[in-house]
Amino acid sequence: MSWSLFDLTEEQREIQNVAREFAQREIAPFIAQWDEEARFEPSIVKKLGELGFLGMLLPDEYEGLGVDTSTYLIALEEIAAVDASTAVLMSVHNSLPTQMILKFGSTAQRDRFLRPMARGELLGAFALSEPEAGSDAASLTTQAVRDGDDWILSGTKSWVTSGSHADVIIAMARTDTRQERKGARGIGAFIVTPDLTGFNVGKKEDKLGLRSSPTVQLNFDSMRVPGANLLGEPHLGFVYAMKSLDSGRLGIAAQAIGIARAATDAATAYAAERRQFDAALRDFQAIQFKLADMTLRVNASRALLHLTANARDRGVNVKQACSMSKLMASETAMFCTNQAVQIFGGYGYVKDYPVERYFRDAKVTEIYEGTSEIQRIVIARELYAHD
Repeated sequence: MSWSLFDLTEEQREIQNVAREFAQREIAPFIAQWDEEARFEPSIVKKLGELGFLGMLLPDEYEGLGVDTSTYLIALEEIAAVDASTAVLMSVHNSLPTQMILKFGSTAQRDRFLRPMARGELLGAFALSEPEAGSDAASLTTQAVRDGDDWILSGTKSWVTSGSHADVIIAMARTDTRQERKGARGIGAFIVTPDLTGFNVGKKEDKLGLRSSPTVQLNFDSMRVPGANLLGEPHLGFVYAMKSLDSGRLGIAAQAIGIARAATDAATAYAAERRQFDAALRDFQAIQFKLADMTLRVNASRALLHLTANARDRGVNVKQACSMSKLMASETAMFCTNQAVQIFGGYGYVKDYPVERYFRDAKVTEIYEGTSEIQRIVIARELYAHD
């Protein structure tokens, strides 16, 4: 899928090429097996770190690449076009945990965690959702109780990407009392590490897609968290998370575009090769229209994404635009993968071709980092935000 409409800098093209070559060399030959076995490959984390891809948005002082948002998203799309599971690992790590520590952490926290996270020595994760708190995340019930200088956390977190292999997890817990709830202003953010007493990895989800990205429950059984691991103010953790979600949503949009692009490229190539009724599929107008719509949506989604990324780097309020980007890209991913399976026909329904994996991987982009319904709520609310 052509980038010819974009005037990429020399640095962006170099990073794009590095990401593309890495994905083809280190991931593409193995992804079908990893997907079949639902296997997480830890060596990928180290290799991403060596390339600087786990510290793309961190400044040089923390051994990050310090690139702008668009450059980061260009690399992420290249990874996603080969393997969405690796892309979501990279997206989560680069957005919520590293950015929350960078923006809201103490000097000691930044010094302790950010450099090894940028090098790929520590993998980051984010734990917000709970069994009864999904889209309504502010209703979470995991409780944090102060005990001297420490905090005692009790509760269960759900849908934690990379949670079984993460070394640094930003976990959200209530710091208000059960008797006096303060809603979103009664939630703290804690830096949790797996060595803490009371930390337990629970159920691993058996998922439709993203099968080589582990998604787990985390159980905090009176887990003792040092006071030094509290991120910022004790009642503002949810506020910090919401401020960081813009970056996360842009990452998922790039992931979705990578999936959609891969499906479109595969369908375009197949339509040129496959013959029926003494003609190539690409000669039939019905197929041409499908490919045209797929190409249109991929390019339009990418344009909106990078327009938003550029505005974000200029300091513009992009809350609405981030939701629009995520919504458009995720629905594009579902549309394109569905059309690709249709163009492949029966072959699209079997694992001999990758489009069935693209289809499975695409669906979750409409769900995590805020469902499509939540994105529409955000977009609509922002229409009247200044009334």
